[in-house]
Amino acid sequence: MVDLTEKQNTLAIINFGQPERVVGGLAPTHGACYFGMNHENAEGVGHEQPVGSAWTDIWGTVWHKEHDGVMGFPRGNPLADLRDLETYAWPDPDAERQVGQIYTMADGCDRETHFLVGGHRDTLWERAYMLCGMENMMCNFFTEPEATRELLHRIMDFQLGIARHYLTIGVTAVGCGDDLGTQQAPLLSPEIIQEFLAPEYRRLFDLYRQHDVLISFHSCGHIIPLLETFIDLGINVLNPVQATANDLHTVRCITQGRLALHGGLSSGLLVNGPPARIRAEVKRLLWLLGRDGGYFCAPDQGMPWPAEHYAAYEQALADFGRYPLQDPEM
Repeated sequence: MVDLTEKQNTLAIINFGQPERVVGGLAPTHGACYFGMNHENAEGVGHEQPVGSAWTDIWGTVWHKEHDGVMGFPRGNPLADLRDLETYAWPDPDAERQVGQIYTMADGCDRETHFLVGGHRDTLWERAYMLCGMENMMCNFFTEPEATRELLHRIMDFQLGIARHYLTIGVTAVGCGDDLGTQQAPLLSPEIIQEFLAPEYRRLFDLYRQHDVLISFHSCGHIIPLLETFIDLGINVLNPVQATANDLHTVRCITQGRLALHGGLSSGLLVNGPPARIRAEVKRLLWLLGRDGGYFCAPDQGMPWPAEHYAAYEQALADFGRYPLQDPEM
């Protein structure tokens, strides 16, 4: 039997086919993104600034760097009052400053072996609360529903404009996301998400699905009540499947054969160890979430890990991640 390439194996995982091995993520990838996606200002200044710095991103949100090694916090919100929608200067998704780097970043991608991946960080909900402020945005759904719909529609107009550039360079996958969960429940009710967010997500996701582009969606927190919505929207991969916020067996039962999972390994365990526990947990997760395909085994957060603990995760994935997987009870 001829071994699958990395790209073929990834596709087999996503499609619940017959992968040869579980891996840690969509691979191999070559990324491209628009300028400003990562909260930079017009000069390219962003989260790498020292503590005490402040800058204004391309959307007009003011960021403050408050902790070393941690991204800044959005403290200044240009649409704190939705009456300012009438005069707000929207960023242009076709401006050369925004999209020029998409094309230069795509250069050199081997399309045969790599996924060319575009990014839509802060796709909708997070962008909205960065513009309005979290508390204001929570209230807006009830106090200003029509203005809120306009706000969300205009945000998605921008994302659709960026998407057309990604499609021009031939992306085969995109990363989208909004943190929609707390540790115990969705941050927004499923009804709010269905009424306000889902129709806008659908505009973007349907465009990508029409071009056979894979959609990876990121949402931290408890997302079990939202899984059917994610599936209905056509998402292909969900991450990070936060272990402490979700019953992973329930997540797998709902998504089996319908939505691939990426993550699930507790970040707390990776921080605290010991390596033997990490190794045992990787073996358990592989069986629980991946024995029938559709699983990328990875930490449920991105952060600096103790080298010994991360090495234990990688070694366990290499030792136990080849199909057929091993029942940890045997």
